[in-house]
Amino acid sequence: MNETNWMKETDWEIFKQIREQALEQFYRESLTQFQTITENSGLSLKERYDKHYEAVIERDQLCANLFDNLCRSKAALQLLQMRHQGLVDAILLEKLSEEFRHGTDPSDVFD
Repeated sequence: MNETNWMKETDWEIFKQIREQALEQFYRESLTQFQTITENSGLSLKERYDKHYEAVIERDQLCANLFDNLCRSKAALQLLQMRHQGLVDAILLEKLSEEFRHGTDPSDVFD
């Protein structure tokens, strides 16, 4: 699949909006996860610190995979991954062309 050949200009513009909203959602979820770890009184301070550190590293790697290098050649794969993570706004998703939506449907890949 050559994403740059089948990605329409309108899909590119909508993708950039989706990406921005997904990034905000990603940050919200990450901070919630970090807060949950921090507030877990069942763990020692050292255990909480270690879990927090591991979570930051994990989320940072995921963030890089999902959002780094904004370019058309990576847009389809990034959207597929964003959708798989549940980060994509359904209203914006519906604005994409059927072809691009179908080509980035995680149920076709991850099921």
